[in-house]
This record gives sequence, C-alpha cells and structure tokens, in this order.
Amino acid sequence: MTESLTIARRFLGPLTSANGGYASGLLAQAVDAGTVEVTLRLPPPLERPLVLAEDDGRTLLLDGEALVAEARPAELDLVPPPPPALEEAQEAARAESPGWGSPGFAECFVCGTRPEGDGLEIHARLVEGREDGLVATTWVAHGVRPEIVWAAIDCPGAYAVQHGARGEPVLARMTGRIERLPEEGERCVVAGWPIERDGRKLHAGTALYAEDGEVLALSRQLWIEPRESQAPETTGVRGVSATSRPPSSS
Repeated sequence: MTESLTIARRFLGPLTSANGGYASGLLAQAVDAGTVEVTLRLPPPLERPLVLAEDDGRTLLLDGEALVAEARPAELDLVPPPPPALEEAQEAARAESPGWGSPGFAECFVCGTRPEGDGLEIHARLVEGREDGLVATTWVAHGVRPEIVWAAIDCPGAYAVQHGARGEPVLARMTGRIERLPEEGERCVVAGWPIERDGRKLHAGTALYAEDGEVLALSRQLWIEPRESQAPETTGVRGVSATSRPPSSS
C-alpha cells in the first residue's frame, strides 16, 4: 500500500500542525483492526501531501523520508467511568476555565475558538461533585466521520490531565476504538479522566457517550508535557523519538 493524504488547515491543533486526534483518526482507518494504536513522532504537517506506507505490520505516515506517525492493531484494556448526565456535562461546560495555556492552541479544531465557526468547540471542564477528576462537555454530532470522532475524544484528555485547563501537553500516543458512529445531529457527552503521571508523561482516558450512556468511542492517551523552554507550536511530540518508543498505553 502506497497512498497519499493531505490534511487541510481547517483541522489544525497547534497553529502550525494538525490536531493529533484528527491525524490519528485518518491513519487509523488505514489499519484493518477494531482498535488501533497511533503514535505521533512529529507534528503532522498541514496542506501538503503525506504518504501512507506499510512496514513490518505497521502503517506509516511519511513526510518525505521523515516518519510523522505510525499505527498498528492493538488492545484497549480500559473501563470508562459512569458518564455524567447530559445536564451535568452542560453545566460543566459553562464553568469558567481555570486557565487556557499556550495561545498556540487557541484555534484548535477541537477545543479552540474559530473565527470561521468551523471547529467542534469541545470545551471540557471539571464535573462538579466527581472525585475521579472527570472533565466533560456536550457535543451535537455533525460532519460525522471516523476521524472527526477521533478528534472529538482527543483534547478532553489534555483537559483531564491538567485539572480542567488546556495547559501545554502535546499528544504522543492515542489508542482508540469506535463502537458506533453517532448519528448526524445526535446529542452526545464527551468526557476525559486522568489515569496516571510519570514525570512529563501524562496518561488519560477519554470517551464519547450517547445521551443514554452508551459508549460510542473510547481511547487511552499518552500526553507529553513540554520542557519549559519549548513552546507547543514548535515542540510537537519530539519528547517521543522514533528510536525510543514510549511505554505502551494500550
């Protein structure tokens, strides 16, 4: 398999590269598996052709000779917490953010505010009364495709590991599974929760729920907290090298 794909600027995360969940969702569709682990090696470039290739059981996303990301079939041993009611998620989303983080994420396709109004506007906040650090918001599904669902369950993980604020972590790995694509116009709850912290490595879970609590999609994530001297828009995921893989989050 040798194919190409181009990620439009609309789907940016940091100002100069693609949203990690969206890029992971595109790559995951090239893998013949229900659950897929995607590891991001470099910030996925925007507006230029990238090559999909196979190598030793992995599906690679290449920018010339540079390895941008790789994907493989995986297992996902993750039990999601009970979802908040739709009204609880709506209330959480109305809460004031405890802090935004780097302006590099201000126009993120998922969690930013877009002048064009063409983003998902998923702003997860801490759910009052929960002791598990759950963040949540609501989302009315539209433009439903697998990569959009992967994007929707991306950024809530960053909010979860930063106690309800976006902060500056960058996505390094996402292991995800879609149980059912939501219907167009379906009201959903998006949630994230912290799992553990190991130095600059932050682990989180995220889920997309139907209004009745059905799990529509699920992921486990590894986020990297940049060193103080690095800005997210330039750091990407260079804390995870192609020769030294992070611990598996599946």
